[in-house]
Amino acid sequence: MKETPVREQYNQKAKVYDRRWQGYLNKTLTFLQAWVQISPHETVLDIACGTGELERLLLQQNPQQRITGVDLSEEMLKVARQKLSEYSQVSWKAASASELPLCNSCFDVVICANSFHYFEDPQGSLKEIQRVLKPNGRVIILDWCKDYWGVRILDLILKVVDRAHQQSYTQNEFHNLLTTAGFKIDRATKFRHGIVWQFMVAEATLPTKNDE
Repeated sequence: MKETPVREQYNQKAKVYDRRWQGYLNKTLTFLQAWVQISPHETVLDIACGTGELERLLLQQNPQQRITGVDLSEEMLKVARQKLSEYSQVSWKAASASELPLCNSCFDVVICANSFHYFEDPQGSLKEIQRVLKPNGRVIILDWCKDYWGVRILDLILKVVDRAHQQSYTQNEFHNLLTTAGFKIDRATKFRHGIVWQFMVAEATLPTKNDE
């Protein structure tokens, strides 16, 4: 696996992560859950799943949902496994987003929340997402939005003090990454949480012959 600073940082944070970031996680992931509207029969891949909070929300709504959670941090995954041990149809894998140990065309929905700014190889990660998506599948990515001054300042600070942080993106930059990787953006929006935290989310699919 790559992204050693990210893995080390979140291995250290794992035991207190849910408690420390409870408000942030609740705001972003409940918004995402409502926005995505996943049906019970869809297979879901959650990239950078952390301690499994999104999985917990999805399983509260659909207890039989088939989900695979992937994260760099073995300690974060340990918390997720303990939290959701009763759900045998949920699997967990320690891996990088740019090197997914998963089969081709095996997921209906791929989600990535609050982590795209850590990706060392965003295009490589998007190509991997493209590989594991079913032909009619969709990807939903939520992350910080550098269109806002709060995130711009945070981005500058983190580039100096946080070895794990790569960069935040404006909505236009983010959409360009998706379209360059071959995706078609179907819908997108922005939202806020407090003064500092501003987010963007996009849902994209691979173009069909009818779109070409």
